[in-house]
Amino acid sequence: MFKALQLTKGDSFAAQVTEVDESGLPPGDVTVRVAYSTLNYKDGLAITNKSPVVRNWPMVAGIDGAGTVTASSHPQWKAGDSFVHNGWGVGETHWGCLAETARLKGDWLVRLPAAFTARQAMAIGTAGYTAMLCVLALEDHGVTPAMGEVLVTGATGGVGSVAVALLGRLGYNVVAATGKASEEAYLKHLGAASVIDRASLSAPGKPFQKERWAGVVDAVGSHTLANALAQTRYGGAVAACGLAQGMDLATSVMPFILRGVTLAGVDSVMAPLAKRQRAWDRLARDLDPALLESMIDEVDLDGAIAKAHALMAGSVRGRVVVRIV
Repeated sequence: MFKALQLTKGDSFAAQVTEVDESGLPPGDVTVRVAYSTLNYKDGLAITNKSPVVRNWPMVAGIDGAGTVTASSHPQWKAGDSFVHNGWGVGETHWGCLAETARLKGDWLVRLPAAFTARQAMAIGTAGYTAMLCVLALEDHGVTPAMGEVLVTGATGGVGSVAVALLGRLGYNVVAATGKASEEAYLKHLGAASVIDRASLSAPGKPFQKERWAGVVDAVGSHTLANALAQTRYGGAVAACGLAQGMDLATSVMPFILRGVTLAGVDSVMAPLAKRQRAWDRLARDLDPALLESMIDEVDLDGAIAKAHALMAGSVRGRVVVRIV
């Protein structure tokens, strides 16, 4: 038996921390002891049942985990190895890592970088790893600090906080958009040069607006993404990775055909190992551990359900780390 945050759906939905029989673990070639997990937006959706994230029932929640391999038949992994896991449908179709024990596929795992502890890796989690993928997308499309302001939307969230810290340390002039005016000092501490009210972007706007942004990291979608595209400068790029405002996108082709703007979709769930490794290598190089620590809100497994509800209510900033053992 092991302790896990289990989601069930019979006559009604339930999320509870309970003892689960190890015989119920799904197929996989690596069994792990999870030291830390985290709460991402998708975890919040699953635990609060606000969106049909979970596809198989019952489900152990948790798309991320970090800890130690206890048994393996995979050629690249052996007992005692330290790992990081992000995505791959875990917590949706495959039992997840908000649990003391998990069984995963070795092909899904990344070796824990020497620069990070398991706790730090989960402070980064899928949100921070996605933020790094967004930064890499901007770099790959030629966006440099010399080109001007870079916008980060949803800036106090998990993706946004890490994106602000990364871009600030890399020398970009970061403008952070948030609905929480009280968090201006926090965002400037992370690396934002200035902070704007998200309301300036969240309402329907013209499809073609005054140029401002050299690049954008957007975790919000909907009108916010449409306005960001309409304001992106000639040759700029927008990395889109989320839908906190909505999955709709009412825009036009104007930014693309008249300004050569690039809209780069960023997926973290099914990203191949080489891309994951590149992102984690850059996180180890470019993310200031002290800034990462300032983002952390830590709870134990028993506190994860209440914290998931707080996350979905918009009352959590930065990154939630869940201590499993």
